[in-house]
Amino acid sequence: MTTSFHDEPAHMAALYTQFKQRVQEPPPELARPLYIANQCCGWATHAACDALRQLAHVRVETDALRIGAGLSVGPELNGLLAHVAQTLREADCLRGWRDELMDVIGPEGCLGIIERAAMRPLGLLTRAVHLNAWTPDGRLWVARRALSKSTDPGMWDTLVGGLVSTEEDLEQGLLRECAEEAGLAPASLTTRTPLRTILRVQRRLPEGYQVEDLLTSTCVLPVGTQPANQDGEVMEIAQITVADAVRQIADGEFTVEAALVILEDVTQRRAHGEI
Repeated sequence: MTTSFHDEPAHMAALYTQFKQRVQEPPPELARPLYIANQCCGWATHAACDALRQLAHVRVETDALRIGAGLSVGPELNGLLAHVAQTLREADCLRGWRDELMDVIGPEGCLGIIERAAMRPLGLLTRAVHLNAWTPDGRLWVARRALSKSTDPGMWDTLVGGLVSTEEDLEQGLLRECAEEAGLAPASLTTRTPLRTILRVQRRLPEGYQVEDLLTSTCVLPVGTQPANQDGEVMEIAQITVADAVRQIADGEFTVEAALVILEDVTQRRAHGEI
């Protein structure tokens, strides 16, 4: 379908609504609310509950999975969470193993740390930071995910995007991802806007439940800047027009998260007369 310049904003708004609806799903069938140290912080899959049933300090109830109910935040609880992750791994409940720790976030703050691969089976909150980068003449920098990626291989993505690991704040996480995924030093990011939260993703996945705050920052990279991937997770980096980005999003060539980030950013920049 061909979209003229005049109806493109309406087309983009419809696309954004469509993608937003795809990431506002209820927890998987038979998933139970997860309590860690008495704080409700996730949704455990039925398979995860079965795998953890025999562990000490774990109770599988009709309407909840409770981990470390009598423990305080600290080394003992972290040790239990490590045991939980390993048990899920041995029960084939995890999609790979990352050797990367992430914060377990509850209503009152960080409860502990756990292996990244265990986040989805337990429906724990993650935080994804994206950099939506522009050229001075109004084109978008985008990156195509490597075929070796466990999720969305070969799909187009924002130039930079990734999850925040333990012991780093949101800004540190974004700067790390900028260096790893695009070879960008802080000196290239002086025009970057503060991170802002677009929405909370709640989506059913084969391995569990994705509960993720989607944050984005936008910037115009200086003339002559050529992003270059450093960690092997990107197979191609390109510049595309806004029209091409919208067309490729509509055709399903971008990840859902990238589609939301790009459409939101284009809408904001257009509203402020920056496009």
